[in-house]
Amino acid sequence: MKKYLLTGLLVWVPLGITIWVLDLTISTMDQTLLLLPESWQPDRFLGTHIPGLGVILTVAIVLGTGLLTRNIFGQRLLRYWDGLLHRIPVVSAIYKSVKQVSDTLLSSNGQAFRKVLLVRYPHPEAWSLAFQTSEASGEIASHLDGEYVGVFIPTTPSPVNGFYFYVRKQDTIELDISVDVALKSIISMGVVAPNSPPSPAGNPK
Repeated sequence: MKKYLLTGLLVWVPLGITIWVLDLTISTMDQTLLLLPESWQPDRFLGTHIPGLGVILTVAIVLGTGLLTRNIFGQRLLRYWDGLLHRIPVVSAIYKSVKQVSDTLLSSNGQAFRKVLLVRYPHPEAWSLAFQTSEASGEIASHLDGEYVGVFIPTTPSPVNGFYFYVRKQDTIELDISVDVALKSIISMGVVAPNSPPSPAGNPK
């Protein structure tokens, strides 16, 4: 009986969580429909609610914004909007912080979360998966002896929480795996182990 129950759970738990995440994502993005005038909202002239229309509108807005800011007029408009937000008290502090983080993470040439490392944590005899976020520089680097890197060590099974440290670069091990693979390992608590990199041809391990 226990064997069949576990088998059933292995089928339904991943499916249920996947459906829940998709439903949450779609319902959240459907809120963008509220940006439209009431007379333009699909629910009004279709007579029924169709989940997912907000996803299409969200993608269209993001793509449209990207296309607009690629030309001279759009860049001027973006600078004006950016300057306006920088002059509003409280809003300015929040906007600056969020923009700096998003520019770092989403930039095509940024180094944040591009490398997966092994670092000694929580004690010298243990190793944890971590993501390199930066290299120590400026005021921080001036107080450190040697080359240090900033690392984010996510918690299991929720990788959105974790710890941030500066560690000596020579005390880390850079892994030849992608961030996606590392996240799968963290979320599964090591059940889904990262695969070893393929051995060069003619040089089997």
